[in-house]
Amino acid sequence: MSEFVSRLFGDIEQVLPVVESIYKDLHQNPELSLQEVRTAGIVAQKLREAGYEVTEKVGKTGVVGIMKNGDGPTVMLRADMDALPMKEDTGVPYSSCKEGLNAKGETVPVAHSCGHDMHTSWLVGAATVLSQARETWHGTLMAVFQPAEETGQGSQAMLDDGFTQRFPKPDVILGQHLLQYRSGTVGCHSGQVLTSGDSLLVRFFGKGAHGGMPQNGIDPIVMAASAVLRLQTIVSREIPPQAQGVVTVGEFHAGTAENIIPAEAYITLNVRTTDEAVRDHILAAIKRICIAESHASNAPKDPEFEEINNYPLTVNDAEMAKKVIDAFRDQFGEQFIDIPSQGASEDFGRFGNAWNSPYTYWFVGGCAPEKYDKAVQEGAVAQLPGPHSPFWAPTLHPTLQTGIETMVTAAGVWLAK
Repeated sequence: MSEFVSRLFGDIEQVLPVVESIYKDLHQNPELSLQEVRTAGIVAQKLREAGYEVTEKVGKTGVVGIMKNGDGPTVMLRADMDALPMKEDTGVPYSSCKEGLNAKGETVPVAHSCGHDMHTSWLVGAATVLSQARETWHGTLMAVFQPAEETGQGSQAMLDDGFTQRFPKPDVILGQHLLQYRSGTVGCHSGQVLTSGDSLLVRFFGKGAHGGMPQNGIDPIVMAASAVLRLQTIVSREIPPQAQGVVTVGEFHAGTAENIIPAEAYITLNVRTTDEAVRDHILAAIKRICIAESHASNAPKDPEFEEINNYPLTVNDAEMAKKVIDAFRDQFGEQFIDIPSQGASEDFGRFGNAWNSPYTYWFVGGCAPEKYDKAVQEGAVAQLPGPHSPFWAPTLHPTLQTGIETMVTAAGVWLAK
């Protein structure tokens, strides 16, 4: 165990019951992106109780807590707060039965199936522990609770709200995410750790007609279906084999009856890449192909492209990541693992990009040890529920403690006396 954390270990153990209570409360009361009013209120109250200078409603529902503790570096710790529009099926006693209104005004089930309730609880715990042990560190601590990570809006909403002008520039930015690895394990590595992500809606235009008189219409289903097939050739035929990219069409909508050729069709698609040049090529190719298919069908006008969301690459600063990894190895020993890059995306990196501040992002395991070990023995690790699964129920212990320890450990690299 690192010397810094060993001095704070009693404080971490003492705060655990409160953090567990917060976690269960947030889990039972999830809120969708940019609707995290109750969650933000709980966070703001806990930060004020711990002695932080608190600013609310940053980027609509974001919360920022500042604690100045003498001269020294400024360290930013970030957690996300929003839940997903999906039904939970974990069976835990504190399951969510909540519903909410999505951006379309539809009533949907809401659940914390990605672990943001855990992320928020961890940061409340770490901020509380560091407040109680101010004699052990110096500098400025900035605890940032971000809304709307799931929709890719949150970090940009905070930045658009004057985030970089209203708060001190951090020397380093730190963040973490819960994954379905063995509880108690921590993983991190230098360089690219998450992909960039782009989601688009493409609307194709045709000419409506009777299904028995197709010569009088222009079928947008045909052009959209042709585009779906051709889009899969971008990665297989336009991207070098050593590069990485995924194009997924997740929705296809058209028509109201089997004997009507509709006037419009639309698809939504998602792109994941690990290189900016590859990303640019794929996005340009998507537009090229969709426009070409509409021309081939003699469409009355070109398709319309609407951005649903986008996420930048998450690339850990090499020098900074080494310091964090060394601290984690010291703190967690064999529980530290080299978790490979993940196919998911995050908007966390926008903070570092906006400030030109180095950042490091890591992962904390949340699967019950006995369950994980059994899956390893059976060769079924890939079958374990994880983020965005309705069955994802992270074990509370030691997950809660580990996530607090990681934040305190990483912050201590720069703040410890």
